[in-house]
Amino acid sequence: MSSQTYLAYDYPLLSAFWTMLVFFLWILWFILLFRIIGDIFRDDSIGGWAKAGWLVFVVFLPFLGVFVYVIARGKNMGHREIAQARAQQEAFDSYIRETAKGGGGRTSSVDELARLSEIRARGDITEEEFRRAKELVLTGSGAGDQPPRVHPDSGR
Repeated sequence: MSSQTYLAYDYPLLSAFWTMLVFFLWILWFILLFRIIGDIFRDDSIGGWAKAGWLVFVVFLPFLGVFVYVIARGKNMGHREIAQARAQQEAFDSYIRETAKGGGGRTSSVDELARLSEIRARGDITEEEFRRAKELVLTGSGAGDQPPRVHPDSGR
C-alpha cells in the first residue's frame, strides 16, 4: 500500500500563505538592507574608506554583510537613529518657536497696543497721544514712516 505525501503546495490556502510569507520576508530584507546602507552613510565615527569597505561588503555579499554589520555595529545603529530623531525634533521645535514669534525681533500690533495701553494707564501719555499712536499701529506705519512735524513758530 502506497500512501501519498501531500506537500504544502498541494493545498491552495497553504500555498497562498507561503507565498505571502516569502514576499513579506523579501520586503523585510530590503528594508533592513537599505536601513543599514543609510546607517553606513550616517555614521560619523568611521572614515570614508571604512564606509566604502562596509558598503562593498554589504552590496556584494548582502546576506553575510548585513548579518556581520548587525552583529558588529547593530547597537550603535539604534543610538545613531535616536540621536538623529532627537536632532530633527529639536530643529522642528526651534522652527516652530521662531515662526510663532512672528519673524525674528518684530513685535506684533497686539503687543504694541498692549504696551501703549500700559503706558496710558500709568499716565505717561495723554488720551490724544494714545489715539494717534494706536492709529499708527493699526495702519501699519511706524513712527519713522511719518513726516517730521514742523512747529508753526519755527519759520520753516
